Amino acid sequence: MFSTILIANRGEIACRIIRTCRRLGIRSVAVHSDADRDALHVRLADIAVRIGPAPARDSYLRADRIIEAALATSAQAIHPGYGFLSERLDLIAACEANGITFVGPSSAAIDAMGDKIRSKQIARDAGVPGVPGYDGADQSPEVLRAEALRVGLPVMVKASAGGGGKGIRKVEDVSELDGAILAAAREAQAAFGDGRLLIEKFVTRPRHVEVQVAGDRHGHLVHLFERDCSVQRANQKLIEEAPAPNLMPETRAALHDYALRLSRAISYDNLGTVEFLVDAQSEAVFFLEMNTRLQVEHPVTETITGLDLVEWQIRIAAGEALPLRQDQITCSGHAIEARLTAERADEGFRPDTGRIALWSEPEGLRVDSGVATGSIVSTHYDSLLAKVIAHAPDREGALRALGEGLRRMVVLGPGTIRPFLIDALRQPAFTEGGATTLFLKETWPDGWQQAGADVAELRAVAAALWLATGDGCGAPAAGAGPWRALAGFRLLSPAGRPATTHLSVSLAGDTARLRVESRGGVLRVLGPDGACDVTVARALDNTDWAVQCGGVGSAAKAVRDRDGLLLRYRDFEGPVGIALAAEAAAATRTKSSDSGGTLRAAMPGTVVAIHVAEGDSVVEGQVLAVLESMKLFMDLKSPASGTISRVAIRAGVTVAAGEVLIAIEPDAHQP
Repeated sequence: MFSTILIANRGEIACRIIRTCRRLGIRSVAVHSDADRDALHVRLADIAVRIGPAPARDSYLRADRIIEAALATSAQAIHPGYGFLSERLDLIAACEANGITFVGPSSAAIDAMGDKIRSKQIARDAGVPGVPGYDGADQSPEVLRAEALRVGLPVMVKASAGGGGKGIRKVEDVSELDGAILAAAREAQAAFGDGRLLIEKFVTRPRHVEVQVAGDRHGHLVHLFERDCSVQRANQKLIEEAPAPNLMPETRAALHDYALRLSRAISYDNLGTVEFLVDAQSEAVFFLEMNTRLQVEHPVTETITGLDLVEWQIRIAAGEALPLRQDQITCSGHAIEARLTAERADEGFRPDTGRIALWSEPEGLRVDSGVATGSIVSTHYDSLLAKVIAHAPDREGALRALGEGLRRMVVLGPGTIRPFLIDALRQPAFTEGGATTLFLKETWPDGWQQAGADVAELRAVAAALWLATGDGCGAPAAGAGPWRALAGFRLLSPAGRPATTHLSVSLAGDTARLRVESRGGVLRVLGPDGACDVTVARALDNTDWAVQCGGVGSAAKAVRDRDGLLLRYRDFEGPVGIALAAEAAAATRTKSSDSGGTLRAAMPGTVVAIHVAEGDSVVEGQVLAVLESMKLFMDLKSPASGTISRVAIRAGVTVAAGEVLIAIEPDAHQP
C-alpha cells in the first residue's frame, strides 16, 4: 500500500479523496493554483504544493508541474480525480517515466475509450449496440452535413474527444446544421485540442443510464449496478440516482452485460463507467461512451453498495485483487444525489461567482463539498460546489430526505441552483421515475423561474435586517447617514437609530423606495404596497435571526455585503440591493449615462475571442465576442446595429459581470 498520494485535482473531489486517504493512514498531498491557495482541499491535506497561476492551463492541466510536486513530496502515487488530467495519456506517461503509480486504468484502456469514434467501433465488435450515426475519418463540413441528413434530423453533433457537455449541439432544423457543426468543432478544438466530430441520431425520448464497473490487474471484473442521470442541463448532469427506477429486469440485466462485455474487450483495470441511452418507450439500449475514471456521481453507488470506490481505486492501483466477487456485491435501498452548482437557474443557469458569506450543510445527509464559509468561487473552474446525497430504504424516502435537506441547506453569496433542485425533485415526471433528458425542456419550456414570493414582505424584512445588522446594536452601518454619527441624539427612538430612514430596495429587478419608522422596538416599513410591522432579534449568532412580519414568525439568515444584504427568508435565498435613498439615486444617475450601444459581460468569465475591431460595422445580434465561464462558452451579441467605437478588452482577460467590453455607436436611424 502507498504511504503518500498526491491528488491532482481541486474542490470537492480532492476533499473526497483526502478523506479516504486519511482513513487508510495514507499521507495526502494537495496541489493548488494561486486562486486556490486558501481552498478547503488545501487546508484538509497533510501537505500542499503551489503549481501555478489561476488559469487551469497554467496549473491543474500542467502534467510537468504535477510530477514535480509528486517528486518533491515523495508521493508514490497520483490520484487524478475526474476532469483535468484524469484521462490524459501524457500524465500517465510522465508517471511511468518517474516511477510513480497512476491511480486509474491503463493507458491502453484510456486511449481506447478516450476517442468516441474508436470507442464506438470497439463496442460494435464486442456486440454492444450503439446509436445510429456517422463516425468516419472524413471530417469535412460537407461530409458531416450530408451524413447528418442521411441519418435524419434531429441529430446530435458531438466532439469525438469530448466530455462534460463540451462540443455538443442538438440540431432539429436543417437551417441550424452548418452553424452547429462549425460551433461544435470550434468548442471541441478549444476544450480538447481535437476538433473531430461524430454524428448521432437523436433518440426522441432518451434516458441516460450508466453502469459502474471495476476491474483489477488480475483479470477480475464486476459491475456495481447502474445509475440514472437523465436530469441534465446543457448535457451536464444535475440529479443522479441508483438504482435506475422503472426499468424492466431484462433491460437492467442487458445494461450490466453490455458494460462488462465492453470492459472485457479492453481489459479494463480500475473504476470506470459505461454510459448508455435507453429509449424511454421501447427500453432499447444504445452505447454512448465509457468514462475511464471516477464519476462525479459515484457517491450514489457507494451508498447503495456500502463500498468506498476511492479505496477500491487505490487498492487496485497498488496491485491488489478486487475485494469482492460479483455475487458478494449487493444493492441496499435507494440513493439520490443533487449537484449544487454556483449558477442562477432563473437566468438560464448563468454561472455566478464571489465569496461565500455563509455555508451551512444539512445534518443527516452526506454532503461532499469543496467549499466553506469564506471560500471564493472564481470563473476559472467548474461551477460545482457540492453534492448532496440522500439514502433511504426506498426511493420515496430518499426523495423526501433529499428535498428536506436541500430546504435546510443555506448558501449566501454566489447564487446556486438549490431552489431549482428543490422544485425539480417535486415535479411529477421525476417523482414518478419517468424523467428523460428532455426533463428541463418539457417541464419548463420557457426556462425555470422560481415561484413568485411576496415581494412586499421580502422588502420589509430585508430592510429591517439591513438596519439591524449594521453594528450589532440595531443601528445602520457606519457612514450610513448623519443620524449614525449622532450616537447621543434621540428622536422618538433609542440612541443610535434614526426615527425615520429612507431606503432604496432592489429585488428581482424591481426597485422601490421605502420609509422605515422605529416605534418602540417595532419597525414600521412603508412602501408602494402598503405598511408592514417587522420585529427582528438575533436567534443564535450574527447570521441567525428570528423575524416577525405582520404577526407571523419565521427564521432568517442574513449577511451584509457592499450592495445590501444576502438573505435567506422562507423560500427566498439571494441578494437584496439596499442603500440609503439619496445614495441609490446618485448611482442610478451614473448608470443611466451609459450609451444604449454598450456590450457588457453577461456573466463573470474569460474573454476567449473577439471578432471585431474599432471602426467595424456591425448589425444587431451579430456575435462580437465569446466569453468562457466555468467551462461554459457564451456568444456575446451586439445590442444594436452601428459602428464599433471602442474595444475595451482583449482576448485572454478575465472580466466581471456587467463590465463594459465593447462600445457601439448606434446607426443614426436607431432610437
